[in-house]
Amino acid sequence: MVREQYTTATEGTHIERPEDQCVYKIGIYGWRKRCLYLFVLLLLIILVVNLALTVWILKVMWFSPTGMGHLRVTKDGLRLEGESEFLFPLYAKEIHSRVDSSLLLQSAHNVTVNARNSDGEVTGRLKVGPKMVEVQSQQFQINSKDGKPLFTVDEKEVVVGTDKLRVTGPEGALFEHSVETPLVQADPFQELRLESPTRSLSMDAPRGVHIKARAGKIEALSQMDIKLHSSDGMLVLDAGTVCLPKLVQGTSGPSGSSQRLYEICVCPDGKLYLSVAGVGTTCQESSHVCL
Repeated sequence: MVREQYTTATEGTHIERPEDQCVYKIGIYGWRKRCLYLFVLLLLIILVVNLALTVWILKVMWFSPTGMGHLRVTKDGLRLEGESEFLFPLYAKEIHSRVDSSLLLQSAHNVTVNARNSDGEVTGRLKVGPKMVEVQSQQFQINSKDGKPLFTVDEKEVVVGTDKLRVTGPEGALFEHSVETPLVQADPFQELRLESPTRSLSMDAPRGVHIKARAGKIEALSQMDIKLHSSDGMLVLDAGTVCLPKLVQGTSGPSGSSQRLYEICVCPDGKLYLSVAGVGTTCQESSHVCL
């Protein structure tokens, strides 16, 4: 564009009119124009590359209107197909597997499941490690499929809700304190042994203790005394033969007695001893055993 200059003069003054001059040129020319075209071409290449990468990521990650990859968004929540790996904690209200498959939680170190209250404090924790399964809670309970409690543990007691508790270890079961149960029974053709290696063994019941061996014998072995005590009632030994082979024998009965018959005598302290039977009792004659 050419800008023309106009001058004014008074009459009688002659001023020469200057020639036309080019003052400004509008536009981009030269190396600036080439740089601009090169920059626009570079932006176009970057745009095409970004678009291609976006399409490639969408294809590799299996993006779809319903989810991403094996992850599907349904009206009930999120559905995950196949195996998945979580690098950070997972927060969920409910996790369950498909009807025809099991739920597997796997970790290289341990698996920890926490339950928190509204304040964020941990109220229950289940930790599965390589050597131990740890449960931290006020109460631990295992139920059957119909909701019946099978095993319950709290700070005060342990409750086994099954009809029969079977201990299959070769060394049996070890109890450091008392055990309360209505029945202790061995498997068929196996012996039942109640043993206290260093202390006493006591069996108490409000209505009596019933010991039965259907196809064997009953043995009571003790380093010290064996006491059979009935607070209200009597002690009955009901058998065809009651054998006490190591009872102390007192003095002989009257001379001339040919029958080897004996009677059992009792000392005031409960000690038993034998005395040769006579026409009358001979316990008085053998009372020196009680001394």
